Amino acid sequence: MTAPTIAILIQPGPNPEIVVNALKAAFPSLVVIEEQPESKKLFIQRRAKKLGWVQALGQLATMVVSKYGKRFTTKRAQEIIEEFGVNPSPDSQIRRIAVPSANSPELLGALGKIRPAALLLVSCRMMKAETLAAIPCPVLNFHAGINPQYRGLQGGYWARIARDEENFGATVHLVDPGVDTGDVLYQQRVKPSKRDTMHTYPLLQTAASTGIIVEAMRDAAAGNLKPLKIAAPSRQWYHPPIWTWLWNGVTRGIW
Repeated sequence: MTAPTIAILIQPGPNPEIVVNALKAAFPSLVVIEEQPESKKLFIQRRAKKLGWVQALGQLATMVVSKYGKRFTTKRAQEIIEEFGVNPSPDSQIRRIAVPSANSPELLGALGKIRPAALLLVSCRMMKAETLAAIPCPVLNFHAGINPQYRGLQGGYWARIARDEENFGATVHLVDPGVDTGDVLYQQRVKPSKRDTMHTYPLLQTAASTGIIVEAMRDAAAGNLKPLKIAAPSRQWYHPPIWTWLWNGVTRGIW
């Protein structure tokens, strides 16, 4: 039986490529749609409007430090890649389509041509309600955090800060207009090592979760989705501002 065509919407990067390569093995006709990254200026302006400029600039500082800090965690990153047998390198043989954003007419046009049985979102912009409503197939999201407790950003980091490492992991869920509020389909928990930091948490969460991602997309393509009922507190998180990150790093060893 021929595997159905599915699509994945990503922003370029090693973690999304891990998911792409895992799905390609199960869905040979996979199509990758790449959106252009949003400018940091627009991102911070939107964050400042919601949280204020002090928090927004503090979070930007942490994002900058995190970007440059990755060069010091390459050994640990390679260990994770080898431990889980994943591949973060782009496969030039996979069909790829470029679009301006997750909410552009070009995305809907591409999906109209591909007609995928299901669409997966990984590391891309939040999809607007009107865009979501215009997509006829199931739309799923891979989230590096356990929902509903750790919606939003840096779910692994915040689980550690909350002394809740049993909820360090990732979630595959249906997409609705909220921030990671759609019905949960699968979750994968993993134990971080003492050498893991904010630079490696997302890689660890992604590498450990390729199995549940493939299973969820198989369910979606077959029309066999089974949402879970999870009774837990729901909260949206953001990047820690630089002073919070430094304080927890120095006082608790959580970076």
